[in-house]
Amino acid sequence: MDGLNGSVVSEFVLLGLSGSWETKVILMITFSLLYIGIILGNFFVVFLIIVDSHLHSSMYFLLANLSFNDIGVSSTTVPRMITDLLKEHKVISFQSCMTQTCFIHTMGGVEMVLLIAMAFDRYVAICKPLHYLTIMKPRTCVLLIVISWVTGVIHAMTQFSFVINLPFCGPNKIDSFCCDFPRIIQLACSDAAKFEFVVAANSGVITIGTFFLLLLSYVFILVTVWKRSSGDLSKALGTLSAHITVVVLFFTPCIFIYMWTFPTSSVDKYMFIVDFAITPALNPLIYTLRNKDIKIAMQRLNKKFHYDRFC
Repeated sequence: MDGLNGSVVSEFVLLGLSGSWETKVILMITFSLLYIGIILGNFFVVFLIIVDSHLHSSMYFLLANLSFNDIGVSSTTVPRMITDLLKEHKVISFQSCMTQTCFIHTMGGVEMVLLIAMAFDRYVAICKPLHYLTIMKPRTCVLLIVISWVTGVIHAMTQFSFVINLPFCGPNKIDSFCCDFPRIIQLACSDAAKFEFVVAANSGVITIGTFFLLLLSYVFILVTVWKRSSGDLSKALGTLSAHITVVVLFFTPCIFIYMWTFPTSSVDKYMFIVDFAITPALNPLIYTLRNKDIKIAMQRLNKKFHYDRFC
């Protein structure tokens, strides 16, 4: 069976993570626990925001969507990575490889826009508090979510339209546990220099540009607060610390993967693990442990649970 573009290659071999049988078993258990933590942690955040009326605000609406997206991002890659650890021959079809790559980049684009939206929400809340409810109304929040998904789809389809027409007629081994455009382009039977540039421009420049834009926006917020009252700076920093931590965790691996494209080493393989397994598992912890409203909501839920249990 030929690939979607008429290429000879109909499947790719994922080299995955190497090591002894014992090491692979330990990794399988570790990633399984991480994935369970991702599902339970992020679903708990979504559930808490839905059931607690005190969290029905734009900030937590965006956070719930971020948690939902984290579940999707990890579910696209981690389950296959777990099952492939114990397989000798890790094969993925051409169609499945392209589908996985498109999902990864779609949800990656969604996450970037969501993080920008959350930064904008914090800017309005801290710098323009009197206009917060007017600006961040429900309609605005829904529009931001729609924009995030449209952006994600456009981001993925732009690269897909280039890669799908490349001829694949020889090598089919991908030194990773999942498919991604830079690794796929390396296997093309043609001069892929212009396609490498498209990936670097589309993913790399957008990633690093968004990262610095977000950092500058948070610095601007903190400087604005400091100019008004230096006493409020620590409070604002406490409010923003969770957002800044999540931004750094998400973008640092992406910059390594897409700004230093087509590396000779397999460092990007481990950066993928950080982005798809570790960061989505840490995000619920960051927001629950460093957010006062979430902590109080958890206490209310706990009290309600005990009250309903004994009454």
